[in-house]
Amino acid sequence: MKLRHSTTSPFVRKVHVLAIETGQIDKIELVKTNTGDPNSDHGKDNPLNKVPALVLDDGSKLYDSRVICEYLDAQSGGKFFPPVGPARWTALRRQALADGMADAAVLPDNLRSPDVDKKQKLKVTQGLAALEADHLGPQLDIGTLTVAILLDYLDFRFKAEDWRPAHPKLAAWHKTFSERASLKKTLPHD
Repeated sequence: MKLRHSTTSPFVRKVHVLAIETGQIDKIELVKTNTGDPNSDHGKDNPLNKVPALVLDDGSKLYDSRVICEYLDAQSGGKFFPPVGPARWTALRRQALADGMADAAVLPDNLRSPDVDKKQKLKVTQGLAALEADHLGPQLDIGTLTVAILLDYLDFRFKAEDWRPAHPKLAAWHKTFSERASLKKTLPHD
């Protein structure tokens, strides 16, 4: 399989981490992709010109981190997406919140304005407050992985805006949870 990726995308990192956690990383070739390059052939793998995109061995393509992660999880026996019931809805809710916050944080500079920045920052601020009030524990699922990846992305992209002082429970959870080898190995970088 081939994974179109970027070293800074929290969405690509989620796929990368899940591939490591499910023991499938050795089956995936990482293909560095610049989505801003108009001469790139990335559109043939994802018509939205976004990363991640996964090209399967049979040539079919999957895109969007949620779809790719669910595919990888299904291929490995399905332990990161809990079965129907309360644990599943909690994991999916956490994934949706963290993905939404990441969407707000990754907005390109050319789309920013003071009004847009204010709205995007509000999404992140409200999301952090919701995560602080959540009862995150040691369970390993798509929700907790996505939250940890989001928090690392905030550290990477907004170093000067430390979220920890206002969210001590979340900070303590993140400190422990982010010790996973898959998370350490895939930290975002330029």
